Amino acid sequence: MLDPETIAQLADELAAADRDKTVIPRITARHPDATIDDSYAIQGVWRDTMLASGRRLVGRKIGLTSKAMQQATGITEPDYGVMFDDTVYDTGAQIEFDRFSNVRIEVELAFVLREPLEGPHCTLFDVLRATEYVTPALEVLNSHIELEGRTIVDTISDNAAYGGMVLGGIPMRPDQIDLRWVSAMLYRNEQIEETGVAAGVLNHPATGVAWLANKFHQHGARLEAGEIILAGSFTRPMWVQRGDSVLCDYREMGTITCRFV
Repeated sequence: MLDPETIAQLADELAAADRDKTVIPRITARHPDATIDDSYAIQGVWRDTMLASGRRLVGRKIGLTSKAMQQATGITEPDYGVMFDDTVYDTGAQIEFDRFSNVRIEVELAFVLREPLEGPHCTLFDVLRATEYVTPALEVLNSHIELEGRTIVDTISDNAAYGGMVLGGIPMRPDQIDLRWVSAMLYRNEQIEETGVAAGVLNHPATGVAWLANKFHQHGARLEAGEIILAGSFTRPMWVQRGDSVLCDYREMGTITCRFV
C-alpha cells in the first residue's frame, strides 16, 4: 500500500495534468507495488478535491466491461470513475478539443436510476427494476497518464480515463426494449469506424451496473436515485482530432452527434 503522502501527491499530479492538459509518467513505473486499492484511494482524493472546488457529482462510469475494450487496452477487469455536472453535453454539442488529452470516443448506454442500488447481492433484475430509463451516450475519454504500458492501477487512478459524456437519442424504459440487442454504428466524418451490440458488455449492459453496486458495497457506499451510470463501451475507442464530426446511430434508440472544435 502507498502511504497517504504519496497518494495525495499523485492525486495533485493528476489534478495539475487535467488543468494543464498534460500527461504524467505511469504511476506503476514509479510505484510498481501500487495496488488497485491504492488507485481508488488516489482517485478518491482527486474526487474530493474536485467536489471541494464546487463541482457536482452526477453519476459514475464503468469501464473495461467488454472484450472489445479489454483487448484494446490490455486490461482484463472492469473499473469505475466519477462524473461531474460540467462534463455532460447534449447531442449536437460543439466540444472544445483542447479540454481533453488523448481524446477518444466510446459507444455506451446510460442508466438513469429511479431508486438507489446497493450490494452485496445486487442482480441484473434489481438494476432493471431500479432504472427509470436507459438512453444512448457517447463517452469522451481523457487520459492524463502515458498510455504505453499502463495497467488498471494507472487507469483507475486517472478517474478511469473519463472526460465527458454526450447524451442523446430516445430514452426508453428497460421493459420497452431488449437491451442486449441495442446496436450502434459509430461514424467519424461520415465514415463508419466502429460497430457493436450492447450484449458485448458482460452479456447484458445492466450486469455492469449490478457489478458496480456490489463493488460499492465493499466501500460502504451505494448508487443513489437520480445518478447516471455509464455501463461501459461495446465498441473499441475511436480516436478523434480537432474538427472531427461524430455521429452514432443506435437504430430504434435514435442518434447522437457532436463536433470537436
